[in-house]
Amino acid sequence: MKEVLAKAEKKMGKTIAKLEGDYAAIRAGRANPAVLDKVTVDYYGAPTPINQLAAVSVAEARVLTIQPWDGSVCRAIERAIQKSDIGINPQSDGRTIRLVFPPLTEEKRKDIVKDVSKMAEESKVALRSIRRDAIEKMKAMKKEGSLTEDDLKQGEKKMQEITDKNVKVIDERSAAKQKEVLTL
Repeated sequence: MKEVLAKAEKKMGKTIAKLEGDYAAIRAGRANPAVLDKVTVDYYGAPTPINQLAAVSVAEARVLTIQPWDGSVCRAIERAIQKSDIGINPQSDGRTIRLVFPPLTEEKRKDIVKDVSKMAEESKVALRSIRRDAIEKMKAMKKEGSLTEDDLKQGEKKMQEITDKNVKVIDERSAAKQKEVLTL
């Protein structure tokens, strides 16, 4: 029973980590290097993440600077950013690329908040699915005789506590991200 609970808790941790990664990639009107995580550059025939080709830093609250270590890749990075779905046009002087994040409109902020809520809800659904699978495994263990009725009840209770704790973490992360998006 302990290994079933431990496995379920580990899966829930991965679900929360994925949610945090998704939240980091959301453009909230501030410069955030994580928006470039999904952008890859064709570098000598291999798709390479920008952070492996250049130093990415936040110059000002809404300006991201990208300084390629190899000057010849500057043009390729610009093209990759333009093709991506981040919606920001890069400005380059040949050595440094600047991304200026425009301030978000109120409507866009509300759309982003809806997306943040939807992502949180999807993560909660995943947690409940993990809980259901773990409880089914414990019921199967009881059926085959390796768990008593009391152990099963105790395991279900513990699984619910783990789920509640992780749902609370998701709610906190979601509220924090929504607050960040709505802050001007």
